[in-house]
Amino acid sequence: MKFELLHPADQIVMIMERIYGYGMTTTSGGNISIKDDNGDIWITPSGIDKGSLKSNDIVQVKENGEIIGKHKPSVELPFHEMIYRARPDIKAIIHAHPPAIMAFSLARKIPNTKLIPNVHLICGEVELVEYALPGSTVLGQKIADTFKKGISTAVLANHGIVVGAENLFKAFMAFETLDFCAQLEIRARLIGEPRQLRPKDIEISKAKQDIQMDEFIPKTYSSFERLSRKKMCELIHRAYDQRLFTSTQGTFSQRLSDNSFIITPYMVDRKYIQPEDIVRVENGYKEAGKKPSRSVLLHKFIYEKHPEVNAIIIAHPPNIMAFAVTDNDFDSKTIPETYIYLRKVKKIPFGSSFMQPKMTADVFSKETPAVIVENDCVIVVGKDLLDAFDKLEVLEFTAKAIIDAKKLGDVVLISQEEIKEIESAFKL
Repeated sequence: MKFELLHPADQIVMIMERIYGYGMTTTSGGNISIKDDNGDIWITPSGIDKGSLKSNDIVQVKENGEIIGKHKPSVELPFHEMIYRARPDIKAIIHAHPPAIMAFSLARKIPNTKLIPNVHLICGEVELVEYALPGSTVLGQKIADTFKKGISTAVLANHGIVVGAENLFKAFMAFETLDFCAQLEIRARLIGEPRQLRPKDIEISKAKQDIQMDEFIPKTYSSFERLSRKKMCELIHRAYDQRLFTSTQGTFSQRLSDNSFIITPYMVDRKYIQPEDIVRVENGYKEAGKKPSRSVLLHKFIYEKHPEVNAIIIAHPPNIMAFAVTDNDFDSKTIPETYIYLRKVKKIPFGSSFMQPKMTADVFSKETPAVIVENDCVIVVGKDLLDAFDKLEVLEFTAKAIIDAKKLGDVVLISQEEIKEIESAFKL
């Protein structure tokens, strides 16, 4: 999808549907704007249901102040205008009230953006803006003053979040990423003290950006590959809807043959990814004109090492990632299904997956189908796409249950005798 070719009103409606649909703002809360090439501002209306917004609800505000549309513009229009004046490079703004960000807003704190690498890279520095009356010139000036310093993501005290970017998708990416970061830190603090990355770790992560691969032009696409691309996209969309993925983070791959597999592309919106976006990798070559996930070498080595593995998922769900950013180990001896599917989940050091992909591939076995990489991700392997996806769901759901259980009392694990009984009954 060429999101940037859509009319500003259509872009705003699409992004607001996502924000509202995923519980990141309320019916009456939040606002989005775009400044077009003519200098006009397109903005959400005041007092209109965010859950049923249509493109003809969006209000156009001309440079001379003329308002075109059937509704009044958002009461927060003043701070949008002030940000655009303060930062000519910014062409889109999102303001909303996701609960996790609101928690930090009420505590007058900002989320730690250095728990995993990409958050700091996507959001940059984040600042807290002092409280002022919503819709007031005072609030607008405080936000604009923050943005003048080069800040593009701000938490408003007792209010919400404001993000600006060169286009609406990039603004949404930063908005969604900071919300994920806030959820992660909150979940992590329920089980321990979050451990942040060192500056050198972040620099090391930057170095993994692009994998240089020669290209090939596919001559044919088998029926199996066509079906696999379709099923992969369906599961990616499901993973996104379940908040197991974010818009640009989360990777699927599936083996096609001993020397080829398909994999998700780098920096393509997971919400709208299509079969033609998926990248085939064959004999170490990538499909021409496409950029595979930066973890492509790890997938290659896992497939080479483990002929029984036919699908791999890399993800960053907030509950299991709470174990990745603290010293707590994830124990699968919680409920029978978790032990049957996951057996022994191992944790490996940060950087292993991209600095030592061959060694990381060696960690997997029948007894270890899931691995947690400290301050980075979780990696799950399976006999097919659905099997790997099921394991990822079990991993995240169990992690959430463990974290929630700790608020009720001590977590009681299944005893060793009961584990032996499970192993015997299910022939593990």
